[in-house]
Amino acid sequence: MTVSTNYIERNLKIMKQFEQVINTADETKAEQLIAPDAPFITPASPTPLYGGKGYLSLVHWLRKSFPDVQWYALDMVAQDNKVAVLWECTGTHKGDFMGIPATQKSFKTTFMNFYYFNEKGQITKDIAGVGMIGIIQALKA
Repeated sequence: MTVSTNYIERNLKIMKQFEQVINTADETKAEQLIAPDAPFITPASPTPLYGGKGYLSLVHWLRKSFPDVQWYALDMVAQDNKVAVLWECTGTHKGDFMGIPATQKSFKTTFMNFYYFNEKGQITKDIAGVGMIGIIQALKA
């Protein structure tokens, strides 16, 4: 699928808005940016979560353990209907996380995600790397 430069630029702008959404947990904006049938697979749920509310449920799940968690888009590359984002994620471990009691340790790790867009400019899929492992390694160190 060949997509015009306008769509690629649009998708990059949407990702900057998405960065704000996950850092503020803005449900209204999440529903605008994420297709309602977009599935997300996370350690927070045994079944896929869908749409903006589903995606933000992961954010809320992480904030229970890391109330100050923040994501920063360090780099983005767009091609056709997808954008690859290198995220930096930071936070402080103040609550139980996947069986690990609060350590009060701070972490900084990177994630690599690929986001796919529909013609409306909504995110339809997020394929994530294994960044969660970086958090667990930092807490056990």
